[in-house]
Amino acid sequence: MLPKPSVQLKSNTLEYEMTPLVKPTGFREYDARWLFEDEINLLGIQALGQGLGTLIREMGKEPRIVVGHDFRGYSISIKQALTVGLMTAGIEVNDIGLALSPVAYFAQFDLDIPCVAMVTASHNENGWTGVKMGVAKPLTFGPDEMGRLKEIVLNAEYKEAPGGAYKYIDGMRERYIADVTKGVSFKRKMKVIAACGNGTAGAFAPEALERLGLDVIPMDAELDHTFPRYNPNPEDMEMLHAMQEAVREHDADVALGFDGDGDRCGVVDDEGEEIFADKIGVLIARDLSAIHENAQFVVDVKSTGLFVTDPVLQANGAKTEYWKTGHSYIKRKSHEMGALAGFEKSGHFFFNKPIGRGYDDGLVAAIALLQMLDRNPDKKISDMRKSLAKTYQSPTMSPHCADETKYGVVDKIVKTFVDRAEAGGEIIGQKIRDVVTVNGVRITAEDGTWGLVRASSNKPELVVVIESPTSEENMKKMFAELNAVMKEHPEIGEYNQTI
Repeated sequence: MLPKPSVQLKSNTLEYEMTPLVKPTGFREYDARWLFEDEINLLGIQALGQGLGTLIREMGKEPRIVVGHDFRGYSISIKQALTVGLMTAGIEVNDIGLALSPVAYFAQFDLDIPCVAMVTASHNENGWTGVKMGVAKPLTFGPDEMGRLKEIVLNAEYKEAPGGAYKYIDGMRERYIADVTKGVSFKRKMKVIAACGNGTAGAFAPEALERLGLDVIPMDAELDHTFPRYNPNPEDMEMLHAMQEAVREHDADVALGFDGDGDRCGVVDDEGEEIFADKIGVLIARDLSAIHENAQFVVDVKSTGLFVTDPVLQANGAKTEYWKTGHSYIKRKSHEMGALAGFEKSGHFFFNKPIGRGYDDGLVAAIALLQMLDRNPDKKISDMRKSLAKTYQSPTMSPHCADETKYGVVDKIVKTFVDRAEAGGEIIGQKIRDVVTVNGVRITAEDGTWGLVRASSNKPELVVVIESPTSEENMKKMFAELNAVMKEHPEIGEYNQTI
């Protein structure tokens, strides 16, 4: 049995080689992420695997799991340590090899295996590692499961059990690509940039799109875990700017950008304009609600207010629920509500039947967008963008705030704005229309201008987003008011304070 993990160890020492290192803050709201070697070592990963296996048995789930890993220099060793821990807990490990997160989710359905553990740090920078986990397809863990897993691991409550086994599953890449392209065809000829940031998606996305008969221009699709050009994150301006240049150089219809584990998709249109994923969600929701009567959608609190005010969605009878940011939250809420789709501003798209299986998949989202274009052969995606009511949106800002303090800081900021609203106060010189506190605080002025402050679920940061449907001036005013409150908390680090 592994010894109880330590929360702090010095590397290159005897203790580091003999004791699991597991920093408690790595257990996030809905997945696990650590700086490898500084916050967790391989024995710590092994303890995580044994803890996960113990939890699977504690929850009465069938002791079989799909595991995969993303393309980073250390991910395969992380997966192997995780596998040892799982097997020690009596779990049958089905290893699908190098994979995207949606490939691992697909494998749960394809192999009829209830549990999944995908080794990935997603879009986080090199040095980070993590695991996305679930025990009931298509869902992944939420705070309750993560909280119990944390208890098991940190208190060394993990147990050994017989029956552990290892199987290598060959050919899952081909089965996945065949599945996402099955029954899809396009009448419209389209030139598509497939931007992969040298991440795992390079081994999947260009080939899948080419099989659909599209004119595909791969961009940074060669696998290179040093990420030589930019981090594979389609919410990051560096990647978006590279996509803009590629669209203009190749006169493409659209650029599609995939993150490090392929569960997100970012978009740059034919004019080289980035379209934030929440606006893409509005366009797709318009398209789908015209086909599916009284369509229900779920979106995260970072997303545009157009989901409520857009006249096309209103005319189509579409309904939208705002919910907590986070792939597990939106996935679960969409599943519970029987929503046709869920959207996150970060680029996670969740499609339920008849479009998808409920999990987030960047390729499925890309294909849904291309099908929307195919159904509107007389329109470019820039035309669709321009058809939306103009709003003034900030980029997603991420001021540093330590994992140990960020939730407490956000609680204080929430209280500040709730108290202001209850006292009949104002925001940007207007009455406060509403304050939503399901995930941090989203405060909305009478004219619809809103600002959001929440704690990041996967990094030591806060998340700040502003939108105004009326003017850039009001967007900046809202930012100034939020920024003034944040400045009252020295735990929040300096960041770009102009928009």
